Amino acid sequence: MKTDAKSKGTWIHRFAIRLFTLVLAVLIFWVLGFFVDDIRAIRGPDYASIEKKHLDKDLVAKRLALEKQVADLTRQIENQTEKQRVVGDSSRNLQQTINQLLELQKLGMQKSIAFSDTEQANFTSSLNLFLNNQKKYQELSQTVSDMLERKQGLVREKDQTELEIEKQRQPARDEFNTLSQRHRMKLAFLQLAILLSILVVAATVIIKKRSSIYFPLFLAFGAATLIKVALVVHEYFPSKYFKYVLIGGLLIVVVRLLIYFIRTIAFPKTQWLVKQYREAYERFLCPICEYPIRIGPRRFLFWTRRTVNKIVVPSDQGDQEEKYTCPSCGSSLFEECPSCHKIRHAMLPNCSHCGAKKEIK
Repeated sequence: MKTDAKSKGTWIHRFAIRLFTLVLAVLIFWVLGFFVDDIRAIRGPDYASIEKKHLDKDLVAKRLALEKQVADLTRQIENQTEKQRVVGDSSRNLQQTINQLLELQKLGMQKSIAFSDTEQANFTSSLNLFLNNQKKYQELSQTVSDMLERKQGLVREKDQTELEIEKQRQPARDEFNTLSQRHRMKLAFLQLAILLSILVVAATVIIKKRSSIYFPLFLAFGAATLIKVALVVHEYFPSKYFKYVLIGGLLIVVVRLLIYFIRTIAFPKTQWLVKQYREAYERFLCPICEYPIRIGPRRFLFWTRRTVNKIVVPSDQGDQEEKYTCPSCGSSLFEECPSCHKIRHAMLPNCSHCGAKKEIK
């Protein structure tokens, strides 16, 4: 196979591609969120209509009438209580006046001064008015007491009616909960049907177009859809079920990735082989077994992948232009170029002297 070199572009271009891929994923996530919100806006069952179907109309009318009577009695009691307060205040004022007149009469008797006819008339008038107020106060108290007793009876009757209505509400609640759950599952099915269809399309495109130059667009599309699917599943399914869905999805992904990397090692593509060989040559290690390539000034040195950049290479360069075969695995690492007859890397696609290409197996 032949490999064609692809330009990576400058760092600013690579950064821009990654940034706008992320921005595109966020925008797609928003758009999918709009679809999901529109589906959620579908109206569900109406509890008022369901309750109306289950409740006895006569009981409901009776409860409303009792509530109205209790409210009327409450207002009447408040009015009577206010009148009672006014009469009580008036009686207290009259009592103070009578006490003052009695005190004056007592002083007059001590000084042998008799009450005048006017003073006696005022005293008699105040006393009669006080007695009338007391009688009226007692009547108002009796009226308030009777109203309170009636109100308590109405409240007990209203509570009993409410209990009977509450018994009829339970079937309505059960029916409403059942219909609400069905509606919720319907919304979940509609959302997942749309999102999973989009996710399948995105996954298919990603798999088929993974070598395309527009792969970041497909990746953003698939990632945004996958996140939205996970959020919808988490929202509509209980946590005890969601954890199995999550683990199942992760198992599928991990197994798929594991199979992919195993197949990549067992049946590597040319571009991965070239990358592997190039990195091995850069570290002066055999691309097959990673045995050190001891040629030129490195002939008597020892290093590993980690220590290759730490060793000091002798200044005497020596002759590096020679054929070389790995003594560990027998792989040809440097060979003669058939075009320019100079020494070239045996496992890289191009000659460093003339640029001649060769197939990498």
